[in-house]
Amino acid sequence: MVRTRYLTLVSLAALAVATVAEARLTRVRIASVTPAPARPGIQPYEIVRGTFSGEVDPRDRHNAIITDIGFAALNRRHRVGYSATFEIARPIDLSKASGVLFYDVPNRGHGAALPDPDGHIRVISGWQGNIAPGPALQTVTVPVAHGQGGLAIRGALLTRMTNIPATAKSVVIGGAYSRTAQHPLPIALDTTRARLVKAVRGAAPVRVAPGAWAFADCSVTPFPGKPDPARLCLRDGFDPEAAYTIVYEVKDPLVLGLGFAATRDLVSFLRSGKPDDAGTPNPAGRAVRWTVASGTSQSGNFLRSFTTLGFNADEGGRRVFDGINPNIAARQIVLNLRFGQPEGAADPDEPGSEGTLWWGRYDDAARGLGVTSLLDRCTASNTCPKVVETFGAAEFWGLRASPGLVGTDAKADIPLPANVRRYYFPGVTHGGSNGTGFPVAGDSVPGPCVLRGNPNPSSDSLRVAQKMLVAWVKRGTPPPPSRYPTIARGELVAPNAAAMGWPRIPGAPVPDGKLNPFDDYDFGPQLRRRDLSGVVTLLPPAVRRILPSRVPRVNGDGNETAGVPSVQLQVPLGTYTGWNVMATGHDKGGNCGFNGGFIPFARTRAERFATHDPRPSLEERYGNHAGFVMKIRAAVARQRAAGWLLADDAARIVAAAERSNVLR
Repeated sequence: MVRTRYLTLVSLAALAVATVAEARLTRVRIASVTPAPARPGIQPYEIVRGTFSGEVDPRDRHNAIITDIGFAALNRRHRVGYSATFEIARPIDLSKASGVLFYDVPNRGHGAALPDPDGHIRVISGWQGNIAPGPALQTVTVPVAHGQGGLAIRGALLTRMTNIPATAKSVVIGGAYSRTAQHPLPIALDTTRARLVKAVRGAAPVRVAPGAWAFADCSVTPFPGKPDPARLCLRDGFDPEAAYTIVYEVKDPLVLGLGFAATRDLVSFLRSGKPDDAGTPNPAGRAVRWTVASGTSQSGNFLRSFTTLGFNADEGGRRVFDGINPNIAARQIVLNLRFGQPEGAADPDEPGSEGTLWWGRYDDAARGLGVTSLLDRCTASNTCPKVVETFGAAEFWGLRASPGLVGTDAKADIPLPANVRRYYFPGVTHGGSNGTGFPVAGDSVPGPCVLRGNPNPSSDSLRVAQKMLVAWVKRGTPPPPSRYPTIARGELVAPNAAAMGWPRIPGAPVPDGKLNPFDDYDFGPQLRRRDLSGVVTLLPPAVRRILPSRVPRVNGDGNETAGVPSVQLQVPLGTYTGWNVMATGHDKGGNCGFNGGFIPFARTRAERFATHDPRPSLEERYGNHAGFVMKIRAAVARQRAAGWLLADDAARIVAAAERSNVLR
């Protein structure tokens, strides 16, 4: 009898192990292994490209949060399957790898795994299910959700279009940030079953009569044109000063939330070192001891949602990422929604800021959502990563970063947990400039903006922050204290010139009216707002109210001072803003997307006096070119001493200053 009981327990244990083993990545297919081009100072690497397949148990608590997972087809093991692409850069001699797997979340499918100077294994893979497979794109294939009996699930989709040329005969339906994404097409071309609204600034929106527009291509055939579900044309043409919002009926939603599971399962598999179910060796060998992820902008939002939805625990309850770096990200990704559009970027009437936005616990009384944190689920499962959050000025102005710091009432700072560091890069555009930072006139004018582009970089500081994260994960070395603007120190204020201390610069715009407002949207009762999951049923959404936001104060030059300033900001050539001004179209006079601006200093004292510019000129600040370079060298030394600049970057900055035309 004892033996029978023993065998029963063994059988149950084996069944439990099999259940866990089945619900994971099951197959890896290697398409190619090619040597990476040699790079000075980096050991020989090779690039592994291929696809992987996995399956998840919809009944497992780790997967139940995926929207519509219960409406996806099951395989013979009663699992929901998916497949995705991947790319791995690994040292040819894995014994010389650092032990760190560094996962780069692709942005809208774009990105590549590159050799790493520190010997890390670099990984990238597909997660966005509405991207069509294509060369050099990372994609994931997920199932369509169907109702009972295979019936189609229907819903609504909203798209907003602006800056349409008056000469356009028809336009492709899709948001400004769709790029590689595919939008569901309307079920019917009958315009009485859709709604098109035209809005001109300063006037009430007007519905366009169903007979005055068509789902059609009018580029060759005059209105009503050639029927086309992907295009829109108007009988009377487009108004370039207007915004057009269309809501139409769609069907067959993709189970996009599986993109979280695909990333979770791949990283968990690579970390395990085990072969797949077919015996294919693990592409990472047994070289992975620590895992770190970084995502920028859209992909940074992915990491925030990945964590808050509980995906940092795999189905065995193990931690997936030991550390994450959400960079220039302030929202949640619109991925775990029926008919979600994860390529969005804080446009009007678009979800993304409805749920939890803060790392510390905060009572969202203004929206009635109670006390929450992005870390609630991982805290409960003891799987929280170490977090290094990095962002800059444009995220306050364009991406609604304020609530992540001060909540929905903007009354006080939300304290950060011990496992989170926040580093703010003041005075930078979205992602920072890619240049040297020393063009006297600034970067070229970005798109439809008024001001010259902001030349202030943030990449030098970001590289240091990521190295700090790796050291924290690998060696337990805590990064330096967080550096960001706070209400307590008087550094976060209302978004207007008076509160900010904005200088009166002749001929220059003011920050008033440039903030992307923090609207409290109502998308209907089926949206689980805390998790930004579920179903949107109210489009366009109702606006309950505009919630308060705060932005950083500035000094007499109009420059921000809180956070980790770049060398270029410490030795400024002008005023570096996180906002710019839209020159044309419906949003004329408002903020120009996520583009920062630059207002150069006068060259000489005489020029400054002639224009009544209150900011000292370059000549008054630095004397001559040699004086400017001397200031740069001093700032570089300070930045190096503070641990915020790598040696190679320091030498590059000094060389760029010496080559510059500043006060030549």
